[in-house]
Amino acid sequence: MSPITTHVLDTARGRPAAGVPALLELRAGPEAWTERGRGTTDADGRIKDLVTGPLAPGVYRLTFDTAVYFRSLKVEGFYPYVAIVFEIRDPNQHHHVPLLLSPFGYSTYRGS
Repeated sequence: MSPITTHVLDTARGRPAAGVPALLELRAGPEAWTERGRGTTDADGRIKDLVTGPLAPGVYRLTFDTAVYFRSLKVEGFYPYVAIVFEIRDPNQHHHVPLLLSPFGYSTYRGS
């Protein structure tokens, strides 16, 4: 399993959000990011294979293309993408970054 996983739940529909593209990047400098992985949520709203190989400590950004998801539902959303920036201090731990999503709001937390 990937050391970083995610799960997107559509709270407006009360279901997993399938088909949400996501990009994971590691900060390489003040304005520079390096891609570490990408994927699309499965039928259960999860991406289990986001990263291959070991992690490095650092600041990561996980960006979800929510516009693609809402267009597929023919729903007008307010946020075309959601970027979650978080810091990994211990790369030996598993990091789960869920996204709770609706057309006009979102929230996230460190999952288990």
